[in-house]
Amino acid sequence: MSVDFTLDQKRYLEGFAAGFSARSGQKATPAQAQPMGPDAAHFSAQDRVTAAGGKLTDQEKWKREEHPFDAWPRLAAQAKENAPPKPADNFRWRYYGLFYVAPAQDSYMCRLRIPNGALTHWQFAGLADLAEKFGGGYLHVTTRANIQIREIAPKNATNILEAVQDLGLWSKGSGADNIRNITGTPTAGVDPQELIDTRPYARAMHHHILNDRSLYGLPRKFNIAFDGAGLIGALEDTNDIGFQAVVVHDEHGVAPGVYFRLALGGITGHKDFARDTGVIVSPDEAVEVADKILRVFIEHGDRTNRAKARLKYVLDAWGFDKFLAAVEDKLGRKLLRIGAAAIAIRPRQDRAAHIGVHPQKQAGFNWIGVALPVGRFTPEQARSLAEIARQFGDGGLRLTVWQNVLITGVSDAQIAEAVAMIEALGLSTQASPIRAGLIACTGNSGCRFAAADTKRHAEEIAAYCETTAPIDTPINIHLTGCHHSCAQHYIGDIGLIGARVPVNDEGDTAEGYHILVGGGFAEDARIASELFQNVKAEEAPQMVAKILSAYRKSRANADETFVGFARRHDIDGLRRLINEESMA
Repeated sequence: MSVDFTLDQKRYLEGFAAGFSARSGQKATPAQAQPMGPDAAHFSAQDRVTAAGGKLTDQEKWKREEHPFDAWPRLAAQAKENAPPKPADNFRWRYYGLFYVAPAQDSYMCRLRIPNGALTHWQFAGLADLAEKFGGGYLHVTTRANIQIREIAPKNATNILEAVQDLGLWSKGSGADNIRNITGTPTAGVDPQELIDTRPYARAMHHHILNDRSLYGLPRKFNIAFDGAGLIGALEDTNDIGFQAVVVHDEHGVAPGVYFRLALGGITGHKDFARDTGVIVSPDEAVEVADKILRVFIEHGDRTNRAKARLKYVLDAWGFDKFLAAVEDKLGRKLLRIGAAAIAIRPRQDRAAHIGVHPQKQAGFNWIGVALPVGRFTPEQARSLAEIARQFGDGGLRLTVWQNVLITGVSDAQIAEAVAMIEALGLSTQASPIRAGLIACTGNSGCRFAAADTKRHAEEIAAYCETTAPIDTPINIHLTGCHHSCAQHYIGDIGLIGARVPVNDEGDTAEGYHILVGGGFAEDARIASELFQNVKAEEAPQMVAKILSAYRKSRANADETFVGFARRHDIDGLRRLINEESMA
């Protein structure tokens, strides 16, 4: 009969044995203590690194010195004193979803966990109240279909975390070396095109993470997305794990039906999309498979170099076959592989479906996509949108990776009234192609890494281009402030990354951008190519307008997309076309 001792019992027995040896005059042989508890896999991985002569990063040392979830009393004490955190604690508090963002703002930003971007009307309104009570009086929708509340004084650090949980929401693990918000198709359950409703799977993954401490403290952050093949994409191919809904045909050795195709290693900031593994996963096994992928990453991810600590680099070093074999070893069974011929072509996305009125699969009902200016909106607007969702919709709101919000379940008869109320808020259900695809990170007004004020410059670019270079086809213009690529500039038709631009020979610089073109996602996935360097911020609107004007004049026909146009020319050819444009 085997006996399983508790941790305290084991420690007692070890002490008893040591004492017995001492009393009998024998010198006890020291035993190599093995890490135990929920952090054991992380500590063992660190030990292997140091045993091999490697040097842990500061972040790995901080995790080991004190796990963030054991440090809540100190966070509460700092809040009581209204004291900002030192660097080690600034890292630890990100496990709770708090980021101290000085010197851009001498305050915290709180990032949430909202699986599949789905909120109830009362949660949406509740967040508006929190932004007013504890934050700066505004909210941001992020490119992970999430919400950030900014300008939170240190004294309100614990207040905001407790209040978020009072709303039935979480911020736990939304920062640092953890699995971030689980995204999914924003129109899940109402999309007439979808193959599967992603909400149950995103929610199951969300709760799996929340309730297992061993899934915190990874070598680096980790992104997971479920795409149900609906009209609005989840950008799953930019994630470490992308579950892509597909239909498998009959007579290919597996039961026909809907599966998730498994894609791994996406990180577009490092110029890589998630790559198809050749594996399909039954939807009800997706969380288990994701868990085992995470366990392999925990054991083998790089803990010595933060720049190389993402899943992509394990895959690059090992290859997919070795990595998947390690996952199978943890699963205790083989993964299901199938040839490309067995999988039906996925339906195309509609790049305009996140803005405006669109019919749902439920006859007589619609979702309304509301344009939020580069993802920013006020508490008053949030409360009013919540009321519109309650009064005219099904009571729910959905956030998208395009930094806007959808109101679902609006009947045909109530569309006009709902739209009128939205417009009365200073928001719109209609947007030009330029503004509908405009994406911007926080920028240097709220992030110390950013080299430019991306949200302000994005608005300036849109306002200028709408009048001087309007276009009639969907386009995505992404502005990101730094190499972290939070706004994913590499996948935009036009991408701008913040830079300090030289302005004289004395070394003075100004805000500006490097400009890229030809990026894409989903069916058009490709990393953008650099077109221009060191464009001053005040010159960026005119430069983008020249790019759009060159496209409009030189496209092969009215149906040629911008990405098709950009990829049809080499970079030198594009520069010549654009430099010939005059916006005078």
